[in-house]
Amino acid sequence: MSGKIRYFFQKQIHQVDNIPTTRTLLQHLREDLHCTGTKEGCAEGDCGACTVVVGEVNNGQLTMKSVNACLQLMPTLDGKAIFTVEDLQIGEDLHPVQQAMVECHGSQCGFCTPGFVMSLWDLYLDREPPCAPLQRKQIDIALSGNLCRCTGYRPIIDAAHKMEQLPRQHFDKNAVLRILNTIEQSETLDYVHAGQHFFAPRKLSDLIALRKTYPQACLLAGGTDIGIWVTKQFRDLGHIIYLGKVVELQQISEENDTLKIGAAVSLDDAYRHICQHYPQELNDLWQRFASLPIRHAGTLGGNVANGSPIGDSMPWLIALGSRVVLHGGAGERELALEDFYLAYQKKDLQADEIVSAVRIPLPRANLIFRTYKLAKRFDQDISAVCAAFSADLVGDRLSNVRIAFGGMAATPKRAQKAEMVLNQQTWNEASLNVAMSALAEDYAPLSDMRASAGYRLQTAQNLLRRFWLETCPDSPLTTQSVNAFASANMNAAEAK
Repeated sequence: MSGKIRYFFQKQIHQVDNIPTTRTLLQHLREDLHCTGTKEGCAEGDCGACTVVVGEVNNGQLTMKSVNACLQLMPTLDGKAIFTVEDLQIGEDLHPVQQAMVECHGSQCGFCTPGFVMSLWDLYLDREPPCAPLQRKQIDIALSGNLCRCTGYRPIIDAAHKMEQLPRQHFDKNAVLRILNTIEQSETLDYVHAGQHFFAPRKLSDLIALRKTYPQACLLAGGTDIGIWVTKQFRDLGHIIYLGKVVELQQISEENDTLKIGAAVSLDDAYRHICQHYPQELNDLWQRFASLPIRHAGTLGGNVANGSPIGDSMPWLIALGSRVVLHGGAGERELALEDFYLAYQKKDLQADEIVSAVRIPLPRANLIFRTYKLAKRFDQDISAVCAAFSADLVGDRLSNVRIAFGGMAATPKRAQKAEMVLNQQTWNEASLNVAMSALAEDYAPLSDMRASAGYRLQTAQNLLRRFWLETCPDSPLTTQSVNAFASANMNAAEAK
């Protein structure tokens, strides 16, 4: 085992062995390296002022991704490259991204500017010419994790278009790749500070052995939730076992009409593959799931293992009949995802087990499937209600009905009474109305800062109606009318 953290930053390899296991990249940059271009705004991954770009080796290739430095624990950066706003300017010459921000007046107070610049640089690197002109949606996605209180965003969006019109600055990915290959470790990282271990195993067998030895250790994947435990709740995490380097957990494969996604696959990569199979049903949720830097860091396996009642992945995974794969000292087992959640923050997971993968059924003939998210903001917001519906529809008759909601109970939960009402029934307004009433028996939602109980129940019923309007054989409304109808119903419920 190796015990030192090595990373590439500002054209040199750095090695550290004297910082706490929970020291964040943002703290290290500002306080240890005195690189203060990266700012601290919220320290919880919301504002984007601390956005940096991290490079790492994946399948022999260099991948570059924007992330929130405030949530990344330093030991997770072992073997990676870090790029901040200080890296962009060469001598007196601004990078095209910076020059575009200047020419388009994209900065006012300037506090958020380094984060915007790094998000735009990440987008810039992805677009090797020749390529089609940037679309507004591409820009919105790239900047979804950056907040600005001054500009109104228009000049920053103008700068995104302008950066591509300026002379291009080359970035040598191969040079970075060669350097990272020299510091990439093949064995488990065992970094120790003040008696606390940070383990980063490379093999699933090593991970299982560590989990058996340290059953109380904190399992860390993307850090988008655990990072907040550190920065906001000041928790002592004790020993940490990091899943992000385990090769077997980074795999995506198709087998027996099922898409298998390893627990360490990022949310963005996971949704990209899933949306190849369910583009109409899940593209919107993909864009609205947190922000791009959070999706770059977080994992689908972590989202499932966390099991938040307001997590956006679980409702649609449950509605499709997904299964969770668990590994432990006794071997591998799997179970239906809805059976994994026993109560609030309580799961069917043995002390020596980890979530290793999720199996998602691929589309089949006659399947109808939709998922909807309701939140106060379009981008980067936690759901008040997240709904997912699936069924087989042959002619006008339903079977295999599965309905799941987030935000309606202490766990992601199926609506079993509503499902029973609809199974083997004609998909018409009469059966719909009975099912909508049954939802009141399936759920007794709570009121909180995001929504009242009454709002949650009524909008859940309205979303079931929207599903009917979009999928029934003789829909009385076009898709455009459905959207307007649903919006009016949501507004009416909120007014109550």
